[in-house]
Amino acid sequence: MSDPAATPAISVRDLHYAFDEGTGRKEVLHGINVDFWPGEIVIIMGPSGSGKSTLLKLIGGQRSLQCGSIRIDGHELAGVSQTRLVELRRRMGFIFQSHHLLAALTACQNVQMPLSFDARETAHSSRARAVAILEHVGLSEHIDKKPAKLSGGQKQRVAIARALVTHPRIILADEPTASLDSKTGREVVDLIQALACESRCAIVLVTHDPRILDVADRLIHLEDGLLKEPDIALTPSPAAQALFSAPTEAASSGK
Repeated sequence: MSDPAATPAISVRDLHYAFDEGTGRKEVLHGINVDFWPGEIVIIMGPSGSGKSTLLKLIGGQRSLQCGSIRIDGHELAGVSQTRLVELRRRMGFIFQSHHLLAALTACQNVQMPLSFDARETAHSSRARAVAILEHVGLSEHIDKKPAKLSGGQKQRVAIARALVTHPRIILADEPTASLDSKTGREVVDLIQALACESRCAIVLVTHDPRILDVADRLIHLEDGLLKEPDIALTPSPAAQALFSAPTEAASSGK
């Protein structure tokens, strides 16, 4: 699927990570090497404690690198200043199992929050963008409701809208369907898939849920600190296939 001349959205090389355990250290990631490309959805599976969430947090700059390299759009995370790390994290959107919505804010205000760091945005423009994306995820009637008035699926849709409102290059999703029933979980991952293909962002999704594997363009298994791509032939989604087979803007314009 990927264009060999293109830059991966995420490139991980020789990544190791260890936690303090008693008087020693336990290494949970052993030399991870993997690329994630724009427009694809990659699902990472594996047993509890295998390091899936740790890997996601390292990619998202929520944990400091100990050994190895992570590059975001070609920009190295290791050793960067806090200011630069914040800049790189703004290229990403985050979706969590527990939503992390602020109870005192409305759905619209929760979605506006990431835009508050953009000096180009005003209160009016950020609300307009938040309203537009909430309508896009099917919440036009719930824009001014607080989380307590929303169902679990609606809260996750707000979280998806918040993750996408800045038009990120990368979406990192940690167990986004774990607290949802089967029907609602399916709706949520179908929405993530559709929006990813529209915006051509890379999605890395950690899950234990075998019911949603069909949305993946690539499936990776993490066990014993190592990533393995199993011999499972996955057919890229029609939207992803169209995305990668479509001519680029430059090509179509003759440039």
